[in-house]
Amino acid sequence: MPETKDNSLFYTCSLIEFIGREQKIERREVVDRLGQETIEHIFDFADVLHCEPIKKVAIEYIEKCNIVPGQYDNVSDCKYTVPSYWDIGKVYSRLISDLFEEQEYVKGLWQVYHSWISDLLSDYNTDFYYQSRGYIAECYRQNKVLS
Repeated sequence: MPETKDNSLFYTCSLIEFIGREQKIERREVVDRLGQETIEHIFDFADVLHCEPIKKVAIEYIEKCNIVPGQYDNVSDCKYTVPSYWDIGKVYSRLISDLFEEQEYVKGLWQVYHSWISDLLSDYNTDFYYQSRGYIAECYRQNKVLS
């Protein structure tokens, strides 16, 4: 059975979330600072990178891509239990895999992180990020939060 790239996508999204929290910047800005080529590299080598502590990997990419700290702190702003970076990575990776074919995961990652839904997924004071994956995907498809 061929190996899917879902785990690579999950790791890549979790690393983006970790870097965003570490540097206090919006996740689309993490994606911009990493750039398409670096994201493709992370995605392609996620099976190797995940063997290291995620903080170590994050620091290497923060330094390599000169990702400077910002003022965006959705973790401190959260009034409730903060989801882990793995939890948010899973939400993003499921959304991307629900919307895009496996060969388009990196393209899909770029689109999702640059869309309106990324702001909503990063607001931990709402219940949106823990809605069902089907609901989140349908909201993205319809370009609005469904009632």
